[in-house]
Amino acid sequence: MAALVETQHVGRVVWLGRVADRAARLASVPVARLELGFDGPSGEAHGGLTRGACSRVAALHPRGTEIRNVRQLSLVSAEELREIAVRTGLEQLDPALLGATVVVEGIGDFSHLPPSSRLQAGNGTTLVVDMENLPCQLPAREIEAVAPGRGKAFRSAARGRRGITAWVERPGALELGAELRLFVPAQRGWAPGLAL
Repeated sequence: MAALVETQHVGRVVWLGRVADRAARLASVPVARLELGFDGPSGEAHGGLTRGACSRVAALHPRGTEIRNVRQLSLVSAEELREIAVRTGLEQLDPALLGATVVVEGIGDFSHLPPSSRLQAGNGTTLVVDMENLPCQLPAREIEAVAPGRGKAFRSAARGRRGITAWVERPGALELGAELRLFVPAQRGWAPGLAL
């Protein structure tokens, strides 16, 4: 049996973006195509083979410690973006304000894809799901700047809907309209204490 199982779930890339300088601004700039290497998207602030440890891994590493970068891309669901918009009182939510790299349409419960799942394009470009991307204050500030009074609601509205982070397993290009097939690990859910 294969360690990864192909599913019938296929999403379509409906938006691509690049964050040029995260220190200057989180918002991404829309693009029609992303070239992905082993170090992530070319010219993207979240790219690189390694990164400094952040608050998400504070229980493991002191802040700034060099660790493997499994957060090269930020993927969000078009459907979940619409739900966040409704919950924040916006007509629509521009994925650029979240610093998104890829918006995928058509895969349900996207923010809860199992870690180590794969999203593979027809050309073989393959992304590995790291984990759910928890909401933080950075997108809230971007939203507040363009829609005063709405950014404050982002964190609670985006809980469980913020998307995932991922890293590049097989380099290649992603383009608007590309289909991404979902592969999931062939293992049962973790159950500590279960007698085997």
